[in-house]
Formats: sequence, structure tokens, C-alpha cells
Amino acid sequence: MRFIVGESAAGTGVHLVDGDTAVNISALHRAVGPDLMGLIRGDVELADLQATLSSAPKVLVFDIRPALPVAAPGKVICLGLNYADHIKEGGYDVPTYPALFMRGLNSLMAAGEPMVRPICSERLDYEAELMVIIGRGGRHISEAEALDHVFGYTIFNDGSVRDYQRKTHQWTPGKNFDATGPIGPDVVTPDELPEGAAGLKIESRVGDEILQSASTSDMLWTVARTIATISEYATLEPGDMIAMGTPPGVGHARTPPRWLRPGETVEIEIEGIGICASPIVAEEDLRTTVAAQ
Repeated sequence: MRFIVGESAAGTGVHLVDGDTAVNISALHRAVGPDLMGLIRGDVELADLQATLSSAPKVLVFDIRPALPVAAPGKVICLGLNYADHIKEGGYDVPTYPALFMRGLNSLMAAGEPMVRPICSERLDYEAELMVIIGRGGRHISEAEALDHVFGYTIFNDGSVRDYQRKTHQWTPGKNFDATGPIGPDVVTPDELPEGAAGLKIESRVGDEILQSASTSDMLWTVARTIATISEYATLEPGDMIAMGTPPGVGHARTPPRWLRPGETVEIEIEGIGICASPIVAEEDLRTTVAAQ
């Protein structure tokens, strides 16, 4: 199944997608709720939703204004080094344990909303990433059983302010600027994709300029291995998100560096999932617009 959380003529909530159209299942099933958490918790069985497609009012997918798939995830855990060629272009050694960091909610936003280049830096970079949404929680999850804990897959652009990322060894500042991490809009359940979402083309681009192009099979830590590794130290909970790292081609590794510029739109596309498109705005321009309103 494929879902988009957002606002349409059919109301705000979870939209079940069928080709170019969708049905707002939140309007039909109160238990679904405003985001994916009702489905993730199992308040409504996914199998029971198919019957709503034939008779319910439909909207065009194009007319849905996306929101975050999970409005307030408990944890957003990101892999920093998970593609060998990206590790090399960044000047790092291949790690024996995944480089993990966390993102706060203010740094995240829905697909389609503007990514904000901050006043204090022009070094806003892009990172195309597969994102996992946890369905069933747990601790000490085995790699063999890990994929049973996945609700679905979506797209993430791990927008990074590189000079602030390099100020410390922990990366936290550069990875947590407000409104730099778009997610979505499509969330696809595992049955629609290869096991562990492996073998999918992943690409970033601005217009006709292809910035990154690789396959999710190039990841060093698979989805299953990552879930097992994280659950050794943390209890994963329904609605938690895991960003699976980015392939080579990021802006800071280019000569000259290729930073995102206001007025551009960056697109992240993952085969079988969709496209996450985000316009770039300067924080100073955004403040001027808000002040004028």
C-alpha cells in the first residue's frame, strides 16, 4: 500500500493512494487519526482499507499538500556513513560500527515545504536517503526478524550545513538546523518493494543536473542489520524513523563545492517510492516575507 499524509479537498489526514488518485481514509475511519500512527499501532487493519477505494470520494494525488507522515516521531536516528564511496569522498575510514546521530523535530518538515538556508552559512548540502518507519517496536531485535518490525519506507533529504557539521566530532549542529530535513511524501509498505528495500535506484538532482545516483544495494548496513544494531542499545518504538545514509556525490565533496542555492528545487527520487521535492529559500528572505505579512 501507499500512503500520503496531508491536506486535500477531502480533508486533512491519511490518504490511501491508488495510482494518480487517493482516498482520505482518516475521514472514513476515525480510528486512523491525522497521521500514520493509527495504522502503525494497528488501530485499523490495513487489509480492511482496500474496500474503501471503490466507493469513497477521490482526490488527485497532485492536489494533496503533504504533511509529515508521523507528526511527532519519538526518535529519528540517522546513519552518517553507509555507502563506501561516500565514506571515501568525505575522507573517512570505513567504520566497523555505524556512525549514528539523531535529529530533532524542528529540523524536519514535510516534502514540498522549503528547505531553509540559514543566515549564518551558505553551505547547505543535500543527501538522498531511504528512510525506514518502524511499525512494531522492540529491544534486542535479531537481524533475521528485523524486517518484521518495519511499517514502511519513505524518502529523506538529510540537509546538512557542512561548516557547522565540521565544528565538532558529533555532527549535531550541522544536522539539526531548522527546516533542513524534508520527509515524504509517499510511504510505501514493505510488500510493495524488494526485501529490505534493496536494489532501488536512489538519486538527487536539481533540474536536469544529476547530483547523486546509486542503488540502495550499495548500503554497508542493510535495513535489517541497522534495526538489529540500534535495538541493542535503544528500544525502538512504533513511529520511530531511521534514515539509512547517503550515496556519493554530495556537494561538499565536489570541486568546487556544490551548495544548494535559494531559488533552486532539489528532488530526491527513490525507485518504487517516489519523489521528495523541496524549494530552497534563504532564511533572511523568509524572515522578510513573514515580517511583511
